[in-house]
Amino acid sequence: MPLLELKNITAGYGKNIILRDFNLQVERGQFVSLLGSSGCGKTTTLRLIAGFSEPNAGSIIFDGRDITHVPLHKRNFGFVFQSYALFPHMTVFDNVAFGLKMRKVPKEETRQRVMDMLALVDLNGFEKRYPREMSGGQRQRVALARAMVIRPDLMLFDEPLSNLDAKLRVKMRVEIRRIQQELGFTAIYVTHDQEECFAISDQVAIMNQGVIEQMDSPANIFNGPKTEFIAHFVGFENFFDLTRKNGALTTANGAVLTVASDRPGDRFKACIRPEDVQIHPADAAVPNALPGEVLVTTFLGRNIQYNVRTPIGEFAVKAEQGNVYSIGSGVKLSLSANKIILIDSKS
Repeated sequence: MPLLELKNITAGYGKNIILRDFNLQVERGQFVSLLGSSGCGKTTTLRLIAGFSEPNAGSIIFDGRDITHVPLHKRNFGFVFQSYALFPHMTVFDNVAFGLKMRKVPKEETRQRVMDMLALVDLNGFEKRYPREMSGGQRQRVALARAMVIRPDLMLFDEPLSNLDAKLRVKMRVEIRRIQQELGFTAIYVTHDQEECFAISDQVAIMNQGVIEQMDSPANIFNGPKTEFIAHFVGFENFFDLTRKNGALTTANGAVLTVASDRPGDRFKACIRPEDVQIHPADAAVPNALPGEVLVTTFLGRNIQYNVRTPIGEFAVKAEQGNVYSIGSGVKLSLSANKIILIDSKS
């Protein structure tokens, strides 16, 4: 049985419905991320779980108990905000101890738990400082310690690293994952940063217009997107149609392509990443070949990107600096058979 389950949730603000018949399951001990662009419903989902708002319809089940209408303060959940939300007039110690004092935990136990948590987030010796005396990364560690010190049944993160610079974000995401694995808590993490999300999650739910388009491990999503939206989201740029005729997969212009996938069906939308397409001289004898003409060249440092017109559409190709093809050059593209992903065609 999942630890957390959202069943047939409909939710929104006034007449603006964000989630419709939405479902989500989270297993105990998992680190699950909700990923998507602004307006996809990920923050609405997190607010429902936390208890900041209630759904119009559906139910939220936690550890076998219906908590749909249980108020926020009666859900033993830890919440880490994007803005840290620390009390500026309180010391680090008092910020971290706040939740324990509200729960009337004995003074000596509070002191011990706060100091243990500050040690866990590498803030020994900072207990007497105020938030204004700390860096952004240090303040985020205080917010993390404050959320975890109450020993929550579930940890919720709302884009907690978005206010940090790129280098610090990488460091902090490693720290969050380390602490989660060390303590074994269940976590739901909201972000719009794909790299950050894939780096720390056991499962990723990619949301689009209030629904989960795919929920799976980061590796499975990256290597095997199920929909065209997911494929675009994880870096596929080249899309084309394939039809199965007499057991062979053919393009719109009749060329036969070898594809490693054994996905059943007769009509597909196929996709491949730019780095999985090789560019060769026009007279090269190569497998899975498409003739083309170079339209644009873009210098990317280590690589060059070519935009190439082919009989089945324009392809983006990333190639190492070697043979350089000028605009207007005739070329031949070779598509790696084990890198072509087949998606059900909507046509």
